[in-house]
Amino acid sequence: MFLQLLHRIDPDLHMARYYRVEVSRDLFGVITLERRWGRIGGRGQSCRVAYPTIDHAQEAALKLIRTKARRGYCPAM
Repeated sequence: MFLQLLHRIDPDLHMARYYRVEVSRDLFGVITLERRWGRIGGRGQSCRVAYPTIDHAQEAALKLIRTKARRGYCPAM
């Protein structure tokens, strides 16, 4: 439904991070927002939150993306 992958790479700080935001429907029909983050090439961590409507989930996803963009994350190519 909605997927955005962000990167923040800064060789001077030895930083190579990713942040993935996905809005989808699980097997039971529940709309979820899943976030994954960590170092590029690593397993990272994840968090999944259920939302009542897809609009609420997408609004939360866009808010997270804006926050990460302010911190220097850019869309991955």
